[in-house]
Amino acid sequence: MSDSSADTIGNVKKKRREPKVKLRRSITTKLLFFYVLGDVLGSGVYVLIGAVAGAVGGAFWIAFAVGVSVAAITGLAYAELATKYPHAAGASLYVNRAFDNRILAFLVTVSFLSASFAAAGSLSVGFASYFLELWDPPPALLVSLVFIAILALINFIGITESVVVTMLMTFVEIAGLVIVIGIGIWFVAQGGADFSRLTEFEASGNPIWAIVAGVALAFFAMTGFENVVNVAEETVDPHRAFPRALVGGMIAAGVIYVLVAMVASLVVGAPTLSTSDVALLEVVKADVVPLPVTFMTTLFAIIACVAITNTSLVATVTQPRVLYGMANEDVVPPIFSKLHPKRRSPWVGLLFSLLVVSGLLVIGSLVVAGGGGINLVERLATVTVVLLLFIYCLVILAALKLTKEDVTDRTFKAPRWLLVPGLIGNFVLLAYVVRDDPASVLWCLGLLGVGGALLVVEYFARRRRTPATA
Repeated sequence: MSDSSADTIGNVKKKRREPKVKLRRSITTKLLFFYVLGDVLGSGVYVLIGAVAGAVGGAFWIAFAVGVSVAAITGLAYAELATKYPHAAGASLYVNRAFDNRILAFLVTVSFLSASFAAAGSLSVGFASYFLELWDPPPALLVSLVFIAILALINFIGITESVVVTMLMTFVEIAGLVIVIGIGIWFVAQGGADFSRLTEFEASGNPIWAIVAGVALAFFAMTGFENVVNVAEETVDPHRAFPRALVGGMIAAGVIYVLVAMVASLVVGAPTLSTSDVALLEVVKADVVPLPVTFMTTLFAIIACVAITNTSLVATVTQPRVLYGMANEDVVPPIFSKLHPKRRSPWVGLLFSLLVVSGLLVIGSLVVAGGGGINLVERLATVTVVLLLFIYCLVILAALKLTKEDVTDRTFKAPRWLLVPGLIGNFVLLAYVVRDDPASVLWCLGLLGVGGALLVVEYFARRRRTPATA
């Protein structure tokens, strides 16, 4: 690479602008494990399990098993790169290191942020669905907006507080899934289970395509692990913590997903699940266990709200930290590197993220109200999956390209024989989702347009910062 090219990139591989006020290292391996587990568990089981059941049929648990396998392989690549480069910015930083391309790094940054914004929007709508099971009067949009604002406030208070809250909520959401699994065990023990449901497929054609369709939706439930690498600068001993917490958390989540999916299929059945906005609550409403249905329904709705809050909180933690990290890499405007002097929170990025997610919710609600013919939860989830699958492909490529770079005796190394099939799996899913729902690409482009505005601002800001030379 020429000297001029290196200067253009800003010597990213050799220099990294260190802020005067640094993020505080306070996240332990145990906290990080529950951070991963809570982020992955809360996103899909409570929100999209009905959509997955509708796409596949009673065998939709296979979609979760396949999805978590592909995601876990991708997680291995993230774990390796996080031990090499334990800084905020995650995938954007890894791609920048691997390909030395500012535009590509910026595209990854904006794609990741857009995916996080869409995921937060989808989850907030899901939260409103469960919340309205408890209290009907408030409009769903208002519930979603207030929900996002409260999460932003928690995030502003501080990362340690956010992660501790996340860990506590993880225990609550696991309790909810344990209740579902317990109902399934009771149901089987009573002799009412029809195990043939676990092999039923909704599609009349090749069941493989039914599974692929289900994986495309279920993959939203697997996402979240990519958020964790963005708190690397706030993790104690990241070289030791990330491989254990990231891979361990994903495996634990995958086992729970498959069990819950099998129980839901046995107790309720795919047809009922596919027509409900609160599909997992249908298992509780089935009145299988000898407890008051009203009490169980209310309890589970509260647990579901906590579970969705958990994943959404991780998203709001991640968004401003991606902006913070890439501001320090001179990829986005430097104002995003500002930290609150007392709380040490990246408050500028936090406010920006709050505005974008709120705007996305309002626009999406208007489209639905105008007869857009979409399910807002599924559409935003699909947008999230499209953008993240694109990023996952690049991250695995980055891990392969950086195999011999920046290796120490503490670096975790992902098995290469797994990374290549993982790359193929992510690409196949990406191609299928785009082919199946081409309208989602337009939503992706709209979100990427927000990033384009940041690119223009950074371009002119950089010109003012860099004196013209003869």
